[in-house]
Amino acid sequence: MLRVRGIIPGIHLSMADDSLPVGRSSREESDLVRRIRQGETERFAELIDRYQRHVSRIVGRRVPADRVRELVHEVFVKAYVNLAQFSDSVPFEHWLAGIAVRTCYDFWRARAREEVPVSALSDEHQGWIEQTLSSQSDRQFRDQTAKQEAAEVLEWALRQLSPENRAVLTLVHLDGYSVREAAQLLGWTLVNVKVRAYRARQAMRALLRHTLTESAHDAP
Repeated sequence: MLRVRGIIPGIHLSMADDSLPVGRSSREESDLVRRIRQGETERFAELIDRYQRHVSRIVGRRVPADRVRELVHEVFVKAYVNLAQFSDSVPFEHWLAGIAVRTCYDFWRARAREEVPVSALSDEHQGWIEQTLSSQSDRQFRDQTAKQEAAEVLEWALRQLSPENRAVLTLVHLDGYSVREAAQLLGWTLVNVKVRAYRARQAMRALLRHTLTESAHDAP
């Protein structure tokens, strides 16, 4: 059991790994948030039960596996602390997703880019890179990233990008969010995300081309 501790003395909020979403209408959810704000803090556990898997999926796609649990915990702590800022004008799920995305972005900003030698990439990885470079649309790009050999090389490539490019490329080109949706999740302007989405895709392509060139030079 993972617990959110220290938010208010004496409150320990359960966060079970096998929690399932609890069906609740938008009005019921708004009423629940209102009650938590008014002092029924123990009921925040109901929001954790409902959204832990949602948050875990978002975080799990963006950070190393051994850091997911820690950052999911951090997301819910931030949500609790900032609950007064939640507005009924957006679904709670979307508001929480924005916190999760920005928490992952902050995680990568705090880390230096890790250099991994090109020699660590196998022939299968290099074959995936060639196919990915030939893809013309975002849909083809996402289809390529769904392949089994994509996971390791994609993670390697994403670590070479800036935190900003990584965040936008993951949202727009991998997860399939629109530019407008990505802007809302990141809290950035529409123009900023639109420009970065293009630059991130170009940066990824340039990185993969460079990788293939180095691999060819290193070949016996």
